Amino acid sequence: MVSGKQVRISRITFNGRMLCIPMDHGITVGPIRGIDDIHGTIRKVEKGGATAVLVHKGIFKSLPSPLKIGVIIHFSASTNLSTNPNLKVRVGTVEEAIRLGADAISLHINVGNKDEQEMLVKLGMMADECDEWGMPLIAMMYPRGENIKNPNDPEIIAHVARIAAELGADIVKVPMPSSNPDEIRNIVKRCPIPVVAAGGPKLDDDKQVLELAAAVVKAGGFGITFGRNVFQHENPELMTRALRRIVIDGEPVREALRILAGEGENE
Repeated sequence: MVSGKQVRISRITFNGRMLCIPMDHGITVGPIRGIDDIHGTIRKVEKGGATAVLVHKGIFKSLPSPLKIGVIIHFSASTNLSTNPNLKVRVGTVEEAIRLGADAISLHINVGNKDEQEMLVKLGMMADECDEWGMPLIAMMYPRGENIKNPNDPEIIAHVARIAAELGADIVKVPMPSSNPDEIRNIVKRCPIPVVAAGGPKLDDDKQVLELAAAVVKAGGFGITFGRNVFQHENPELMTRALRRIVIDGEPVREALRILAGEGENE
């Protein structure tokens, strides 16, 4: 028997893999390069083969026409202008996401800071509300705050991933400690819900971006959610195509590099 969550997850994935481009950065850091014309960038990654985009509700409402890919609405917010940017507040409801036609909801939780408990309460409550309505919940879990000495520690990342599963999320997004598949696999195998990788800061080397995506797939990850490394790329559509070749098609990095070189797009 098919559930509402299964139906909606199928809309943000393809053949059981997720290639999501998050563009929720405008509240935190403003209209930075790549999302200054956010409607145009969304259409580029849609054309490039992303399975979903992740945006705030106002961006989704302002689109001139519906998308042909999945939409995840982000319901956490804070700004870098704040005296407490690590505290993410909730800015929407499940009913609102349903009215908008969203396929999933995401929340951002920072673990290891003085406001962690408040955000964990919100995650647990949102998980229950999402269960009631059959709405998938994606938890973005980041080790971030005054008590985190090394945010790239694989054990800390495994811990924050497990928190999402323990509190009822359906999918968890975490930063990866490296492009080492063994380190990533040790996180994935100890988390009982699907794990997707965050892309992190903008990298200068496209090959490094592709290698991280390939490592996630090799390690059994559910997919990737790469933001800046796609929307700030000189050609977001082409970078999305290259990542799709790895994440969805299961091709090696060298084939994705051919896409970025302008070869093989029509194969």
